[in-house]
Amino acid sequence: MGEHSLTRALRELLLARRTAALGTLDEHGGVFVSMVPFAIDSTASELVLHVSGLAAHSGNMQRTPRVSLLVCAAEPEGEPVHALPRVTLDALARFAEPGSPEAEVSRSVYLQRFPEAGMMTTLGDFRFVRLQLLGARQVAGFGAARSLPADEARRALEAP
Repeated sequence: MGEHSLTRALRELLLARRTAALGTLDEHGGVFVSMVPFAIDSTASELVLHVSGLAAHSGNMQRTPRVSLLVCAAEPEGEPVHALPRVTLDALARFAEPGSPEAEVSRSVYLQRFPEAGMMTTLGDFRFVRLQLLGARQVAGFGAARSLPADEARRALEAP
């Protein structure tokens, strides 16, 4: 699989999947993994999360903004899972200030992907988090794996 095909496969994976496993570090340095829905801001080449201040991962990201996100293709029923397409994203989390233009753009991007979350975006304990990609490791199948520097990973988030 060539570089262009891998980038297209990565973009398709990120568009097809709406949830990811988010890895953060707790106050003791322990790894904490949770499930998060994510949206793609193709203009800024960033991912957008909407998180509750009550969630453990919120406090973890505020203390240690370096995070990891795993997005994996769905398991086909009755098929092997060892070569499932997936990507691990290395990112820096940034909380958008409530009421700021960045928060409004984040809300718009998030609601395009999750229109059913409209009411949740008005709750006071929820915040938008922007993930700036620092790099990625993509596995598109057996023998089709690569590491991507930040600029290439961000390009996969851009609209084609």
